[in-house]
Amino acid sequence: MTPILAFDIETVPDCPGIRRLYELPESLTDQEVAEVAFQKRRAVSGHDFLQPHLQRVAAIACVMRDQDGVRVWSLGQPGDAENALIQRFYEGIERYTPQLVSWNGGGFDLPVLNYRALLHGLNAGQFWEAGDENRDFRYNNYTSRYHTRHLDLMDVLAMYQPRNNTPLDEMAQLCGLPGKIGLHGSAVWDTFRDGGMERIRSYCEVDTANTYLLYLRYQLLRGTTGLDEFRRECGVLRAALEKLGQPHWAEFLERWKDPLLNV
Repeated sequence: MTPILAFDIETVPDCPGIRRLYELPESLTDQEVAEVAFQKRRAVSGHDFLQPHLQRVAAIACVMRDQDGVRVWSLGQPGDAENALIQRFYEGIERYTPQLVSWNGGGFDLPVLNYRALLHGLNAGQFWEAGDENRDFRYNNYTSRYHTRHLDLMDVLAMYQPRNNTPLDEMAQLCGLPGKIGLHGSAVWDTFRDGGMERIRSYCEVDTANTYLLYLRYQLLRGTTGLDEFRRECGVLRAALEKLGQPHWAEFLERWKDPLLNV
């Protein structure tokens, strides 16, 4: 079977980069530097969500389904450097050539990863393959919006119309899935500054599990799988999460009330 890799990232302001771009004094704290960027963003857009090139990666979480079963984990360790996390993500694509699955990955996660990989001078050859070395990628690659090697579920389900985009948390809850647990995206920066990397990683992992479960429903929607297979695949994930025994997974399992599973 083709490996399936659902993924999600969490980010924080790139304070060194913001200092450089806006020529801010070194005497400013990271919080003060970030606030300058937030204010500039609010003046232009009415909100303080920074553009992808002004963010850096704090965590990357994955759900991998292959012939060996399902694994759910965060890349690296909480103190690992950003470049190491991103390189490991692209190395996974190089090694497995998986079906990538995301929720708004084309609109946010992958642009952030690409900009940061460019900044760090990393290698992501398989991700950028477009058919020059491997003809199989000519008509199905990771970078085309309308190809399926990367499936951005939000974009596809919205019929590529941004006005129809739906938040992951809301769509997950409507389907009887747990939705977000522990944090919300707006709290990641404060949690990061407070040293809460484990909370951020757990939060990111939960988002990835929600994404993977929505992917399973999408396969049911497409007619690629039947209800029995859908239930079996959900059972495989449930068994894997039960073995992990961590508090965020205990809460996830408690809140997982998908009516298609008769639970």
